[in-house]
Amino acid sequence: MFKYVVKRLLLAVFILFAVSVILYFLVRMMPSNIIINRYLSVHDKTDTGDWVDFYIGGQVQQLPVELIEILERYNLADNTFGGIIKGWWGWITSFFAGDFGTCLTNNEQVGDIIFRNMGVSFAIALVSLFLELIIAIPLGIKCACNQYGKLDYTVTVFTMIGISFPSFFFASILIKIFAVDLGWFPIGNLYTPTANYTGFMKFLDLSWHLVLPIVVLTILSIGSMMRYTRTNTLEVLNADYIRTARAKGLSEGKVVYKHVFRNTLIPLVTTLAGILPSLFGGSMIVEQVFAIQGIGSVAYNMTLNGDVPFIMAYDMFIAVLTVIGILLTDIMYAIVDPRVKLGK
Repeated sequence: MFKYVVKRLLLAVFILFAVSVILYFLVRMMPSNIIINRYLSVHDKTDTGDWVDFYIGGQVQQLPVELIEILERYNLADNTFGGIIKGWWGWITSFFAGDFGTCLTNNEQVGDIIFRNMGVSFAIALVSLFLELIIAIPLGIKCACNQYGKLDYTVTVFTMIGISFPSFFFASILIKIFAVDLGWFPIGNLYTPTANYTGFMKFLDLSWHLVLPIVVLTILSIGSMMRYTRTNTLEVLNADYIRTARAKGLSEGKVVYKHVFRNTLIPLVTTLAGILPSLFGGSMIVEQVFAIQGIGSVAYNMTLNGDVPFIMAYDMFIAVLTVIGILLTDIMYAIVDPRVKLGK
């Protein structure tokens, strides 16, 4: 077990190294004048041409102090091999030291922006994931046990419809019906602007605003999880040990929930690898449609603004979570399937 974990950790380090190199070189490939003009345009500087000329002419000291710090952070002025290595090393060591850099857009620390806006995205993703699991897995098992029955056909049709719907389209339908026509739910934001709630009432107001986004994420994700569970359950139901269990006289309930269910979870463990980054990464499209200021919406706006420091730090942050999720998934195999020998 220890040997296996060490191997996976070394592989994780290599993956993060490769991701960091790719991210840094993507920035190096971007002309420096684009970064300068982006910064100056965001901060309403009209003499962008002069500033670019200053930079190209070597008069870096004429640029704003914040912009000089950003350019020096990635060592963009030195295009030699040593300068590139120095810039990459300075950025990646600062990142893992907790210094994510400063945004071009508002001069705030990237880390502060990420962690300030992550909470609401995490809450939405966590509740959606919980609802998805408690609905999709039992439903998939039930459909597999009644293959080609009315329930199986009905659920299959609705899940395929749910999978086919784009998130923005389905979200717009729910807004039109339940928010505009019926008026049951508010549109956009996290709190009612005209209300001055505190304490538990503020929490209820927040929860009511998040109902529709959670419903959208849950329904659109149930289909794939349910189909995956159904397929795995059908494979397990046809196994020899299931026929043996039935031949021993075990009830169908014990066969399904004692033997089938546990072995169905083994392939489902692979889906856990993407859960961790999805919990903290937010949902860009859904948050944009419902005007929720989560990390997904912020990342989308920062990408449109060409905020290089935020994009690099955010992508690296998601990469770290993804690697951790994959590592935890590999270890979970030993828990759900004792036949897996992790030490080999």
